[in-house]
Amino acid sequence: MPDLTTAPLLDGIRAWVEHESPTDAPEAVSALMATVAADAASRGAATRIVPGRDGLGDHLIVRSPWGEGRRGILVLSHLDTVHPMGSLVRMPFRVEGGSAFGPGIYDMKGGAYLAHAALGALMERGGPTPLPVTHLFNSDEEVGSPTSADLIRELAREAKYVLVTEPAREGGKIVTARKGVARFDLHVQGRPAHSGARHQDGRSAVEELARQVLVLHGMTDYARDITVNVGVVAGGTRPNVVAEEARAEIDMRVPSPAVAEEMVAKVLGLRPHHPDIRVTVTGGLNRPPYEKLPGIAALFEQAKALAAGIGFVLEDLKTGGGSDGNFTADLAPTLDGLGVDGKGGHTDYEQLYVASLEPRAALLRRLMETLS
Repeated sequence: MPDLTTAPLLDGIRAWVEHESPTDAPEAVSALMATVAADAASRGAATRIVPGRDGLGDHLIVRSPWGEGRRGILVLSHLDTVHPMGSLVRMPFRVEGGSAFGPGIYDMKGGAYLAHAALGALMERGGPTPLPVTHLFNSDEEVGSPTSADLIRELAREAKYVLVTEPAREGGKIVTARKGVARFDLHVQGRPAHSGARHQDGRSAVEELARQVLVLHGMTDYARDITVNVGVVAGGTRPNVVAEEARAEIDMRVPSPAVAEEMVAKVLGLRPHHPDIRVTVTGGLNRPPYEKLPGIAALFEQAKALAAGIGFVLEDLKTGGGSDGNFTADLAPTLDGLGVDGKGGHTDYEQLYVASLEPRAALLRRLMETLS
């Protein structure tokens, strides 16, 4: 039976971290998927590569060799990272002060490897567990899972439970609720003019955009758990030309389906302040809200009891960040944040806490062994 102790777990994670796989390098992501598939197959798993499309990498489905055709446990992991190729040069894998560092080690190669190792251990032991286990590795989570969302929901419809190996939060807490995520593009069409000689003939798209940014930011309502952020703006061509065009990219987070419907309609319904200007908004809900439904609460209590038996206290929280768990929470009880503990996701100091490896791997294994 494979060793789920710290040293071999860290060795396995290191191998995945040192195989760089940014989302926008599909060949590199697909090569890592092939490596993981070969390892899983060597332990007895059934594997299927889902070919990439739209400039993104392959996805990988790994299934336990027992329980075919029955509803079971779906484990969700992603192998793409936000770190560009070559990041290992400036942030190589290293262990220092109780932490292991490297691109994507916390979000989320560490957690993905723990689940892979836990299932591998069960397969080499010979299984079976009460429920079959399916482990999906996708290649595009960091850009919103555009080519895997339908696959995730398809597999979730076949599952009794979903376990997501995103990293833990705030000292090891797992996630039982997430806000929904909406994304929009706003385009403003004005009228150009010479800014000195014929300023009065122009209709500034930049001015209109500035007004719309204030309207959008005014939609943020902390009391209702709603945030709206204009994160990218652009417009105009030269300082002496009244801007003909301007654009913005918008992120919105919402706590529930009802609020999502309300707020998406509000953003899509933006109207220009000046009648001679045209405002166009496209987009909508990218990830639906993930609420702590009764089935999720019960699943958390089971995980909490298993963690206590392993020797640590498990707590949960709600976060504003989205994950692939948003796609499954309305279809099957979903626990998220079951990956490694650490900090610094998406930064050059991204790290996992080495002490978290054994207990987190043990929890994933015990969930696979006991859920029924």
